[in-house]
Amino acid sequence: MRRRTFLGALALATLPTLVGRPLLAATVKKRVIVIGAGMAGLAAAKTLADGGYAVTVLEARSRLGGRISTSTLWADAPVDLGASWIHGQTGNPLTALAKTIGAPTVTTLEDSQIVYDNNGIELTTAGYRNLESLRTTLENAVVSAQNNLAVDQSLRSAIDARVNFASRTAADQLRMNYLMNSDYEQEYSGPATSLSAIWFDDDSAYRGEDLLFTKGYAALPEYLSRGLDIRYQQTVKRIRNPSAGAASVETQSGTFTADRLIITLPLGVLKSTGVTFDPVLPATKTQAIAKLGMGVLNKCVLRFNRVFWAENYDWLGYVPTLNGQWAEWISLSRQLGKPILVGFNAADYGRQIESLTDGQIVAGAMATLRKIYGGAIPDPVGYQITRWAGDPLSLGSYSYLPVGATPKLRDTLAASVNRTLFFAGEATHRQYPATVHGAYLSGLRAAQEVVSAG
Repeated sequence: MRRRTFLGALALATLPTLVGRPLLAATVKKRVIVIGAGMAGLAAAKTLADGGYAVTVLEARSRLGGRISTSTLWADAPVDLGASWIHGQTGNPLTALAKTIGAPTVTTLEDSQIVYDNNGIELTTAGYRNLESLRTTLENAVVSAQNNLAVDQSLRSAIDARVNFASRTAADQLRMNYLMNSDYEQEYSGPATSLSAIWFDDDSAYRGEDLLFTKGYAALPEYLSRGLDIRYQQTVKRIRNPSAGAASVETQSGTFTADRLIITLPLGVLKSTGVTFDPVLPATKTQAIAKLGMGVLNKCVLRFNRVFWAENYDWLGYVPTLNGQWAEWISLSRQLGKPILVGFNAADYGRQIESLTDGQIVAGAMATLRKIYGGAIPDPVGYQITRWAGDPLSLGSYSYLPVGATPKLRDTLAASVNRTLFFAGEATHRQYPATVHGAYLSGLRAAQEVVSAG
């Protein structure tokens, strides 16, 4: 499976620049507008500003970070409602960045997990063996599909056909559904019925454990933003890129002009009609935007007055009767020292849940927890809930490759237009899509492209 392609520290050797050390400074102080103050935009802006460019960052939100969103609602326990982890610490540029600024992190262990069956009882030793056997069966089915399919189809269809899903026992079917949700939908944010069987995991990963920020991911964008000219609450409506003369960006409050534009709008926003381009983007780019998928991963963060769950494990798994509902949990009691549980819902149910009220979402989460831990567990003393698909400034959580899409579409999305419009963001990074480090590296790449354009 392609996601298991690991890269180490040498992967950074090919990067032309690092933030704060541009390869080539501007000989003429050209004006650059960067749209978006997420990690991609800030990496590009800081690199160019340090190289002598006149950089202005336009950000629609009233805060930094984009899909990095650290909540300080609980002053003693900052919670990341968007991105949470540095995925793979060895060689990851974000690891070095976190160390540079002294941002405290702790590891979360992928194999530190307890799993409960649909009856709420922990799997027996035989049950765990069965689960691992089924996981291997699914992985083999994915490899078979990727090696043999002549025409792309959904991951779900490819797996079902190769594991004889319909003829499996009811128990096996529930556990296979759980694994497809936990291992694939939660990871890639798209429904298994939409993910490309051939290409869904065509990306790479760094080695090492995942790192969680104990005081919030926001420390990274805050560091990169220092000294930058950032204009907040500037919602972009129109981008003009004439064949001659300066390009312009129209927001609800005015028009900004520059010699170069770097666009880091999330794929979900590019797919909407909220931002228009004059002239329209090349057909290849609009096709890439249309064909790439924008997935959903939502969180329900619950705070309690005491820990009642299996505190020795970082991850809690639950095999639900209803596919994809409240199957994945992480305990933050070890990392934050507070009785906090986070429930994840991805793909179809992650999107469906956004139409529910906060009360209904919390009730659904608690029904699952009470099935596992009994009716006497306390109600939460606080909660925080995300709705990333409904957020008009993101319209989803991160990108994925649906049926019919290929990784080359990410390169097409990243390609510049007329040496004036440059594109960055996690969806544009072919090697590390759907990650913060991918967004960061795409910003460095876009900055270098601006330098090379002269």
